[in-house]
Amino acid sequence: MFKRVSIFSGNANPALTTEICQALEFPLGKSKVSRFSDGETFCVIQENVRGVDTYVVQPTCSPVNDSVMELLIMVDALRRASAGSITAVIPYYGYARQDRKVAPRTPITSKLVADLIVAAGVNRIVALDLHASQIQGFFNIPFDHLFAMPALLDQHLRESYGRDCVIVSPDAGGVERARAYAKRLNGSLAIIDKRRERANESEVMHIIGEVEGRRCLILDDMIDTAGTLVNASNALLKAGAKSVAACATHAVLSGPAVQRIKESSLSEVVITNSIPLSEEAKATGKFKVVSVARLLSEAIRRIHHSDSVSSLFV
Repeated sequence: MFKRVSIFSGNANPALTTEICQALEFPLGKSKVSRFSDGETFCVIQENVRGVDTYVVQPTCSPVNDSVMELLIMVDALRRASAGSITAVIPYYGYARQDRKVAPRTPITSKLVADLIVAAGVNRIVALDLHASQIQGFFNIPFDHLFAMPALLDQHLRESYGRDCVIVSPDAGGVERARAYAKRLNGSLAIIDKRRERANESEVMHIIGEVEGRRCLILDDMIDTAGTLVNASNALLKAGAKSVAACATHAVLSGPAVQRIKESSLSEVVITNSIPLSEEAKATGKFKVVSVARLLSEAIRRIHHSDSVSSLFV
C-alpha cells in the first residue's frame, strides 16, 4: 500500500525545508506557527495528516529556546492529529555542548532536550553532525546521524582544496574528523594544541604538523564566537602557512563572530545551510554556503521507502 508523506517546516529555516521538498518533488505541508502577544507559541496543521508519515524540519538554532518549543509544539499537534509517524529532521541540534556534567550541580541539557522531544511524540530523529556523537544514546528511538562531509566535498572542497592542502584540527577532540577529510582530499593533517599557561593570560597555540608554505583548511563542526578559529588562523600564518581557510558544518556565529571573521586573515569560510546565514555575514563576502538539502532529502526518501540509510553515514 502506498504510504503518504508530508513535510513540515518550523520558522527556524524554511528555505532549507523548501529545498528539501523541491529535491523530493513533494509539496510543503500546510501549517502555521505563530505567537500570542505574550510570546506563547501556537501551531495549527492545516491539512489532514491522519495515518500520514510526517517529517518536521527544524534546526534548534538561535533563538534556541523558541526553536525547540516550535519543534515540540508542532510534533504535539501532529500527534494529536493522528499522524502515522513523526520524524524530526534536526539539521543543527542545539544544547549539544551540554552533553555531560562539567562541574558539580550542573545539568546535562542535551539529555533533557532529548527527553522532551521523545515525550512530545517523535518516532525517529535525523540529525546532522552532532557536536558529540554520544548524544544519539540519549534517545530510545531510532536515530540517524548524518554527516555533511559528502555535500562539503562534492560541492566545494574537492575542487578547491584537493591538492597540496593541510587539514587542520583546531583541538585534539576534532582529530578524527580532520583525519577523515584529509584522507578523502589526499591532504596531510595538522593539529593545534592550545593551552593557557597561566590564569588571565592568552592561549598559547602549538602546531603539530608541517604547515610552512602550505594551504591550510581549519576544520570544525561549528563556528560559535570564532575566537578560537581566528586565533588558530593567526598561529598558522605565523608558522609560515601560505593561506588559511576554514570549514564547518554549523555557522552558529554568535556574539562578535561575524566581525571577527570579517577582520581576520581567513581567505574564506565554508559552511552549510543547516543554520540560515545572516545578512550581516553574507555582506562580508567571506562565506561560501554549501547546501545539505539533497543529503537530507535522500535520507527522508530512504526512510520513507524503508531503504538502508547507512551509506549516508560516511
